[in-house]
Amino acid sequence: MPAEITPDTEHRGMVAALPARLRPFALLARFDRPIGWWLLFWPGAWAVALAGGAIQRWDLILWLLLGAIAMRGAGCVYNDIVDRDLDAQVARTRSRPLASGAVSLKAAWVWLVTLCLIGLVVLLQLHLYAAIVALLSLAPVAAYPFMKRITWWPQAWLGLVFSWAALVGWSDVAGALTVPGLLLYAGSIAWVVGYDTIYALQDREDDALIGVRSSALRLGSRVRGGVGMFYAVALALWAAAFWLVRPDLLALAALVPLACHLAWQVVTLTPGDGAGALHRFRSNRFAGLLMFAACIVVGTASTL
Repeated sequence: MPAEITPDTEHRGMVAALPARLRPFALLARFDRPIGWWLLFWPGAWAVALAGGAIQRWDLILWLLLGAIAMRGAGCVYNDIVDRDLDAQVARTRSRPLASGAVSLKAAWVWLVTLCLIGLVVLLQLHLYAAIVALLSLAPVAAYPFMKRITWWPQAWLGLVFSWAALVGWSDVAGALTVPGLLLYAGSIAWVVGYDTIYALQDREDDALIGVRSSALRLGSRVRGGVGMFYAVALALWAAAFWLVRPDLLALAALVPLACHLAWQVVTLTPGDGAGALHRFRSNRFAGLLMFAACIVVGTASTL
């Protein structure tokens, strides 16, 4: 495998310490790549914090973290089941356990059900309204792996899915889906489209060869401007959510560190540099932390 290609499963960290028989299942759920569950977790944590529950509902934040780890793993297993033939044709993904034959299809389905049962435990911790909102995510989650076959914007569908925790967290704390929570969710969708477009830059050549569509291919030479536009939309929607929660210019100032970080991603992005794109994609874990801090400040201040 060429040195410049970063495989999508790596034997490192805690995964490397697992028994050989269990390691492929950990890799199938991407436990070796925690960036995925961080990105799934952050919108839910933002919602809890912005709704004013960062202190009183700290337990909900931890439950959302567990749910993000389990359901991101389940999503990866399901995605690999659907994409196992395509993955075998792409240099970065052909080492995935299903594509390489390290895990059988039957075993993958059993592992998927196990992870979903963990998600069910988290679901039972939610209020009924929030639990119903969470269950409504199942249809878009199931449809996501097929989007890259029918649209140039599978990243937009991923945004719908990966931002869903914002709806769950907000509805559990606020008791209903109100406008600030919906704006937070919409902004998260734009953020996901931006960072996943950066991620898709790694696969542009392979995707073009096998007919898989992505926003990175669709934007072409305008990818940097496109990512910048989506990040700007995200910031505008989040600013509107903050303003509705606390109509104060200081509340908007809480977004400045995040805005600077996202601007750094765009300005330093080089479309032909796969390693650089991966680094900027992964830096969104820190972007999520900056947004969480901003939500704590604004949400807590609004309850005083």
